[in-house]
Amino acid sequence: MLDPSSSEEESDGIVEEESREVMAPQSGSSRISPSRTSESSDRLQPASRGSSARPSSPSPSAASEHEKEDVEKLQREEEERKKKLQLYVFVMRCIAYPFNAKQPTDMARRQLKITKQQLQTTKDRFESFLKGDTQIVADEAFINAVQSYFEVFLKSDRVAKMVQTGGLSALDCREVFKRHIEKRVRSLPEIDGLSKETVLSSWMAKFDTIYRGDEDPRKAQQRMTASAASELILSKDQLYEMFQMILGIKKFEHQLLYQACQLDNLDEQAAQIRRELDGRLQMADQIARAGKFPKFVSKEMEAMYIEELKSSVNQLMANLESMPVSKGGEFKLQKLKRGHNTSIIDMGQEDENQLSKSDVVLSFTLEVRTVLAFRQCSLALCSRPGFTYYVVLRPTPNSPKQAELHKMTVTKACPDQDLKIKLAVRILWGQGYSSIKIFIKYCDYFFRYLWAVGKNVWKRWKKRFFVLVQVSQYTFAVCSYREKKSEPQELLQLDGYTVDYTDPQPGLDGGRAFFNAVKEGDTVIFASDDEQDRILWVQAMYRATGQSHKPVPPTQVQKLNSKGGAAAQMDAPISQFYADRAQKHGMDEFISAIPCSFDHASFFEMVHRLTFDHSLNDNFACLGWFSPGQLFVLDEYCARNGVRGCHRHLCYLGDLLERADAGHMIDPTLLHYSFAFCASHVHGNRPDGLGTVTVEEKERFEEIKERLRVLLENQITNFRYCFPFGRPEGALKATLSLLERVLMKDIVTPVPQEDVKAVIRKCLEQAAQINYQRITDYARVEGKKREMYDHPVYSLATQVMDLTIQNVANLATPAKKLEHVIRLAELVIEVLHQNQDHHAEAFAWWSDLMVEHAENFLSLYGVDMDAALEIQSPESWDSFPLFQLLNDFLRTDYHLCNGKFHKHLQDLYAPLVVRYVDLMESSIAQSIHRGFERESWEPVKSLTSNLPNVNLPNVNLQIPKVPNLPVPVAGLSVNLPQMPSFSTPSWMAAIYDSDNGSGTSEDLFWKLDALQTFIRDLHWPEEEFAKHLDNRMKLMSSDMIETSVKRTRAAFESKLAKSSRSTDFRIPLSLCTMFNVMVDAKDQSAKLCAMEMGQEKQYHSQIDDLIEESVKDMISLLVAKFVVILESVLAKISRYDEGTLFSSFLSFTVKAASKYVDVPKPGMDVADGYVTFVRHSQDILRDKVNEEVYIERLFDQWYTATMNLLATWLTERMDQQLHVYQLKILIRIVKKKYRDFRLQGVLDSTLNSKAYDTVRNRLTLEEATASVREGGMQGISMKDSDEEDEEDD
Repeated sequence: MLDPSSSEEESDGIVEEESREVMAPQSGSSRISPSRTSESSDRLQPASRGSSARPSSPSPSAASEHEKEDVEKLQREEEERKKKLQLYVFVMRCIAYPFNAKQPTDMARRQLKITKQQLQTTKDRFESFLKGDTQIVADEAFINAVQSYFEVFLKSDRVAKMVQTGGLSALDCREVFKRHIEKRVRSLPEIDGLSKETVLSSWMAKFDTIYRGDEDPRKAQQRMTASAASELILSKDQLYEMFQMILGIKKFEHQLLYQACQLDNLDEQAAQIRRELDGRLQMADQIARAGKFPKFVSKEMEAMYIEELKSSVNQLMANLESMPVSKGGEFKLQKLKRGHNTSIIDMGQEDENQLSKSDVVLSFTLEVRTVLAFRQCSLALCSRPGFTYYVVLRPTPNSPKQAELHKMTVTKACPDQDLKIKLAVRILWGQGYSSIKIFIKYCDYFFRYLWAVGKNVWKRWKKRFFVLVQVSQYTFAVCSYREKKSEPQELLQLDGYTVDYTDPQPGLDGGRAFFNAVKEGDTVIFASDDEQDRILWVQAMYRATGQSHKPVPPTQVQKLNSKGGAAAQMDAPISQFYADRAQKHGMDEFISAIPCSFDHASFFEMVHRLTFDHSLNDNFACLGWFSPGQLFVLDEYCARNGVRGCHRHLCYLGDLLERADAGHMIDPTLLHYSFAFCASHVHGNRPDGLGTVTVEEKERFEEIKERLRVLLENQITNFRYCFPFGRPEGALKATLSLLERVLMKDIVTPVPQEDVKAVIRKCLEQAAQINYQRITDYARVEGKKREMYDHPVYSLATQVMDLTIQNVANLATPAKKLEHVIRLAELVIEVLHQNQDHHAEAFAWWSDLMVEHAENFLSLYGVDMDAALEIQSPESWDSFPLFQLLNDFLRTDYHLCNGKFHKHLQDLYAPLVVRYVDLMESSIAQSIHRGFERESWEPVKSLTSNLPNVNLPNVNLQIPKVPNLPVPVAGLSVNLPQMPSFSTPSWMAAIYDSDNGSGTSEDLFWKLDALQTFIRDLHWPEEEFAKHLDNRMKLMSSDMIETSVKRTRAAFESKLAKSSRSTDFRIPLSLCTMFNVMVDAKDQSAKLCAMEMGQEKQYHSQIDDLIEESVKDMISLLVAKFVVILESVLAKISRYDEGTLFSSFLSFTVKAASKYVDVPKPGMDVADGYVTFVRHSQDILRDKVNEEVYIERLFDQWYTATMNLLATWLTERMDQQLHVYQLKILIRIVKKKYRDFRLQGVLDSTLNSKAYDTVRNRLTLEEATASVREGGMQGISMKDSDEEDEEDD
């Protein structure tokens, strides 16, 4: 913007250049441009269109019609331009001299909006972080949060719409992320020494780093600071430039208007205000006399209307009076002394504001500084005795401040009679008084010598020194002073006078340029020595009197009347030059227009609309809020031009509603404030008292009220899209509050809550339909596109043209439809999650309606769900993921748990669950029967290694992301049944893993555990049915395990009976597997058959007893087998009993052979074979059987039974002496058995039993007898020795 204080030459050159650009017609061009004429009206007329191009219309009449339309369009544009220029003049004056409004500093700072390019840049930065291209260190939880934020928020089409409408700011992005992570951070486990607030702060700091990217944070801070400063206080130049952009005013037009209106002259602006206020008072009187009142809702308001007009003008006058008198020129304003002397000069009327001489006393100090003294003489010469010199100074306020040469008065004796001294004179005005501040307007033209004569004052035509004094904004006086006198000689108070130019008066000698001040009954004639002084005095007194008539200098009148024009006089002031130039360019009509003669209601409506559009299109996410500077100018315009407050807010409401209907984000707080003001005004309940209400205001208010009601209901209906992600913050809550106020019939009577509830209920019912329709369309488009491309029909070229998405939908299989319904369920859940996270707080007062909305929303989904489930095969169990997905969400929601849709879901799936359990029970029972019949009892490491026909894939259903939702859904692993032909269901993963169980038992326990896991994971919400399912699972498991235990015990007995009875017997792995089956059955029964009620606990104890009895029987059978094997060994050595023929023969043979050869020890192979059998059996049992308790119990019984058998066998031979070979075998067996069982952990109390003591004593005695009789035992003895141990090893 050009500086108003720029030089005349520069500004004139700019104006002339711009003028030539506008005025020059362009012949031969199809462009139509306005041109200025040189007529006295100076109105802009459309330039003629070039005729070089032939018209394309088919007929001359059509061409003329087209030209007529163009002319009309140009006329409309011209009228619009003129209206904007006139409006800009009014706005400029409001900016130049505001006396009602101030720029607010307490407004919430508007945030910079995000553009499409900035949004794309932000997406790229977050994508780079997720790809790991940045140096930001983050944990997995933060990365997941950023991934969710990126997918759900930044890539949302609703965010793109917010950016398109200018409603998204960086603060919104930050707040959404903060709310998004708060729940995640709260769900994290507690860490010692690290609070969750610290984690939240750290995450936000990382978010800021990602959002900022590589940008220097100092630059961002500087930009934010600059934007904040521009949002606070704007200078006048900035306000001028802003409204030039708003109203489409060109630079040179602004400069012309600025200079012609003298906006830099505050005195002129104050005078303009006084003239405007006087005009408004006259208009009020005229309306009262003519009776041309606006149409009010009541006839009694007409008198009140006049009072309102006068009261508003009086208030403005009081505001203006309270303004300090402005500064003029370069010097400070002088405070004048004002006393209370009542002896005033009669000026034709009595007034309580009459001034006295003592009110305008001049007080100042003169400071003289010598710069250079002399010409043609020196200081020494002037300092000689007898030389006297002095200088007479007559300083005035308009005296130059720079040093000047002054002629000195010297004595005749001085040789230099032309002596001059260079002095700088400065007036130091006296300090004012603290009572009443009275100011002199200090400028170059208000302190002058004038000729004057009047009727009551200055009765002689004489030249006097006059000063124009401004006491206050409404009190001016012209005072005459004498030299060396501080009080005026005479004064004229200008209240009620009218100043104008006049011709020279005959008979008055002195003065060249005349002007007068006229008042009823009094006329004062003034004259100055030159034309420029006269013009300046007339302008100053014109501003002081506040008259409506503007004096026109005779030179300008002559110029207007002359055809060819005349150049401005050289002595004309610069302001007159600017006025002439403004008149030349057609601006005079806008400058000289009387403000009170315009319809400022329509003017304000235009400037408000244009300002509002500018605010929406600037760099800030305004949401309908004006900037402080804009609000300041609008406030000043309304106050200064009498725009009614109701009309202003109705305009605001209209513009807000219009932009809201167009999709812009509008803060409902603005709607609420303006509506409340208008409602209180129309209903006569204003805080400042009763005011007049026009019929137009009431009708327009009712119209806007209806529009506002429709808008609010539409916003509540589309709350997810009008307030995406809860932005703007608190907007939805304010909308609900505003709706309640709009529904009120008047400002006092509250609307019944049931009526408000009914309206909101209706809106939310429609919202459920809209929301569901949108997510259905999204799911259908995404799903059907994939189906269309995957369908084989699509590959047929002859049918491609006829194939549509709808046709593909008809060809969809039940599995595809089920997949579509599951995907739709995920979208439904995410929508409800969003409602809870972002909108539940706003609907806190109407929480029951939000529950109804959710139920309606789910019921719409229930229709599609029922249709998809009806076409599913009765042998298919693929729909269970749908139940689990929905039930897991519903059961955690306090309001929706066991609600209408939840109960419908239970009723739909309860028969399916029961049938599935029945079929699974039958299938498991059949598999047990067939499995045990074909059971090989081979140990398996896992079920999959022995069941090749069982497919165990991990079902990983990837849940697609919900479009435009802030909460993501990660991959959802759901283990649900898929059991064709009642075989092992494919949904079961290998959740049970044993070491050495049988194939049938492993399959049984795995199926039972998987089935119970499935039932448990259903989380059936109804307590009774859930308890029934649990009890049935426990009872079924008990029955199945009981059958398995019995079949295993029978197989164990059968297998053991068929095994060898000698020391060649080796415990087969199948027997260990059977033991492990019992172990697994015991472990699984504790988990699968555990009951909470007393009766069920008893039933479970029966299963435990059965298992214990079976294990006990199996141990007894195995011990009996071991006893039989020992009996076979004892039977072999029984042949050596004393007194038998075989014993005598064997002894003789051995003795005879031992003389010739080394005969091996007979019987040691029997002992070694038995010892080997015992050790191998112990190792196998210890290694293959998983239960230590059973092993210890088996070893204890085994050791005890065999020792008892040996003791019995020896007791039977108490009267016989053991054969040496019998003794050796028994010693070796007993010693090895004792040692081996001790190594296996058999307790000493069991090892050193009575039977063992009997056997040990007998064998020790027999050993002593044999040593005496046979001469030794060849190293075999009951005594322990290291050599024997080494030999055994």
